Amino acid sequence: MSCWETIADYGLRSIGIGERLLPRSDFTLCQQVTLIGSGMLWNIYFGVFALASGFFLATAVAVGKAARNRWIRKPSEWFIFLFRGSPLFIQFFFAYFLFLSLKSQFAFFDPFTAAWLGALIVLFLNTAAYSGEIFYGAYRAIPRGEVEAADAYGLSGWARFRRIIWPTMLRLAWPAYTNEAIFLFHATTLVFFSGFPAWQQRGDALYYASYFADKTFNPFVPYPILAGFFILVTLCIVALFGWVNRRLNRHLPQEARPKMRFRMNLIR
Repeated sequence: MSCWETIADYGLRSIGIGERLLPRSDFTLCQQVTLIGSGMLWNIYFGVFALASGFFLATAVAVGKAARNRWIRKPSEWFIFLFRGSPLFIQFFFAYFLFLSLKSQFAFFDPFTAAWLGALIVLFLNTAAYSGEIFYGAYRAIPRGEVEAADAYGLSGWARFRRIIWPTMLRLAWPAYTNEAIFLFHATTLVFFSGFPAWQQRGDALYYASYFADKTFNPFVPYPILAGFFILVTLCIVALFGWVNRRLNRHLPQEARPKMRFRMNLIR
């Protein structure tokens, strides 16, 4: 079988298109790259949808935490504390068994026990908590002069938030939020270890990398391939978020524009 035939058979296998049976012997480099790349579709799915939906919840949580009303502020604080204070790995297990218990009572929760929805909800809540704390810090760092200028121009309520507070908050938070986006995509590999099952062997990239490592007894081929795919994803995130960062700061002098910095996150 040529490499092109392998790509045609296994390129979309993780989403149920192509050959159903996994290769059993004589594993080629093309098979490993193709199947691990196929599994990356799930990692990208989890990362993109969790990040996109979590962005809006994070904004609401950050504003809620800064609110003077205790009934709005306290739920936001506890939400951030709960999901930042507990390991993501434990959150996956807790959510899976919670959805499993609800499924036995209500058929509505049946899709929630599948990774495509249940794990996505966990990642969505987790990144919303981390991003909410980042946005809250940026909210508190907004120069008071900008708010006073908005008041002087007669802006208040939603107009002041949309035109002054929210753009400035994003501009200040964006470098740290870029790091959170990278860490979120890396955290999608934990779905493989969670209680959410891979239906019909349609797992993520780590699922296929572990499969080849177990079959060949050589982890030094599939895992570097997996790392290479995540490096490519990281480069794409850096490029996209860097472009957004430049757009958010385009009105500032060149020397005053914040630089993108990336730091190691040793524990999630």
